[in-house]
Amino acid sequence: MADTRKNEPQVDVKFLELLACPLTKGPLSWDGERSELVSQLAKLAYPVRGGIPIMLPSQARRLTED
Repeated sequence: MADTRKNEPQVDVKFLELLACPLTKGPLSWDGERSELVSQLAKLAYPVRGGIPIMLPSQARRLTED
C-alpha cells in the first residue's frame, strides 16, 4: 500500500513536547494534519518545515476562532 502523504520527514513528537511557545512560554500541541505546533495561549500556530520547528512569531499563522 502506497503512502498518500507528501514526502514530509517524520517528526519526533516526543522531541516537540520539549518545546514551549516563545511568547507565552506555555505548552504547544501538535497538529499533524497541518504540520504545526499550536499555542492556544498565544493563538498562534508555528510551522514545522522539513522536520524543523520554525519558532518565530513572525512566521507563525494566527489562529482564528472557527
